[in-house]
Amino acid sequence: MLTITDHRRDYSGFRYVYPVVSRRAGGVSVGINLNPNNACNWACIYCQVPDLKRGGPPPIDLGQMQAELEALLDDIVHGNFMQREVPEAARQLMDVAFSGNGEPTSAAEFPAAVDIVVAAMHRFRLLPDVKLRLITNGSLLHRLAVQDGIRSIGAEDGEVWFKIDRGTAAGFETVNRIGVDPARALTALDVCSTLAPTWVQTCWFALDGLPPGDAEENAYVELLRPVAQKIKGVHLYGLARPSLQPDASRLGRLPEQEMAAFAARISALGVEVSLNP
Repeated sequence: MLTITDHRRDYSGFRYVYPVVSRRAGGVSVGINLNPNNACNWACIYCQVPDLKRGGPPPIDLGQMQAELEALLDDIVHGNFMQREVPEAARQLMDVAFSGNGEPTSAAEFPAAVDIVVAAMHRFRLLPDVKLRLITNGSLLHRLAVQDGIRSIGAEDGEVWFKIDRGTAAGFETVNRIGVDPARALTALDVCSTLAPTWVQTCWFALDGLPPGDAEENAYVELLRPVAQKIKGVHLYGLARPSLQPDASRLGRLPEQEMAAFAARISALGVEVSLNP
């Protein structure tokens, strides 16, 4: 059966569509993987994608994606998928999420893929009870086509989960393996929050046995302060599945009390925090 530690993209034998049990979503999530070649423009140190490489996705076969999505949704809604594949406590479809093995918005077909998913969710009468979500690093928010896709998600009361793992440029470089100006990330987050309800998702962990530290915590809190009243909240989480990247052995979980203390600092901004240590 599916578990929170098994997020294989090929579980159903499909190329683009896969089911997972998501601890953050709280049940079954249907994933849309627009990066089947395991290529991403970031290379996060905690990433669970095997053979991750830099780059973008190949052309997406939207017809195949649609067929796979409709087949899986039919099995979930009308078949015995839940009884066959999902532990009893998690037998609820929570969302359809653009996630997968790279940055979803890097696909040129992203806006068209959103339209296909929206139409399928309407056909199966899933909206608005089942959420449509995008999980993104936010690096391509400057593209108008990406904004169009996110706007369509927002129009269906969907959500964006926007990755911000650290508050300093050095932190981004260490954790996400990319040079990012935090001010630019903040601008992208601000734009995103105007297009669709947006949660910040943050993976907080020890590196070489050490926590991120006070300076990184302070920078993170100050980075979010200007948008505290615009975002929906923060998903703060620790490591749940092993990294498949070269530095995996350097990563460790933080004590729950440390995670809770950091969550309290974020909450003090007036921001809702969902904590999964």
